[in-house]
Amino acid sequence: MVGMAGLGWSWQDPDMVTHDTPANTTAAVDAFMAQLEHPHSEAIELLRELILGVDDSIAEGIKWKSPSFRTTEYFATTNLRVKGGVGLILHLGAKVRDLPAGGIAIEDPEGLLDWLAKDRARVDFGGVDEVRERRGALEALLRQWIALV
Repeated sequence: MVGMAGLGWSWQDPDMVTHDTPANTTAAVDAFMAQLEHPHSEAIELLRELILGVDDSIAEGIKWKSPSFRTTEYFATTNLRVKGGVGLILHLGAKVRDLPAGGIAIEDPEGLLDWLAKDRARVDFGGVDEVRERRGALEALLRQWIALV
């Protein structure tokens, strides 16, 4: 297929996800956070820092009207509507995937995950202090989770 691009034709793998829109940038999340009036914005900022620090392949953007995180696909989205805190929804992106009958196997010794379906779970935090306290456990969960994305 060499030379086809010069003819005005290009091909993109339909399974390849591109993240090249303005909403898929740290600048977009920074702008979102600057406008956000949330009683737990400090906890949200700490979650951003924590998640981005788990692995160099993680990037952020605004997806589903909230700060979200991705490697090749989005895998985590902040839940800003948690009463008395902030949450993090862990998922496998927008596409439905074939999973084992029992769902995803994640080691969760501290019981942070609240399973919403066999491919998604939620972790809620009462505030920034709870994010700090659970940092190590959340980092361990995220390392396991991104291996599935």
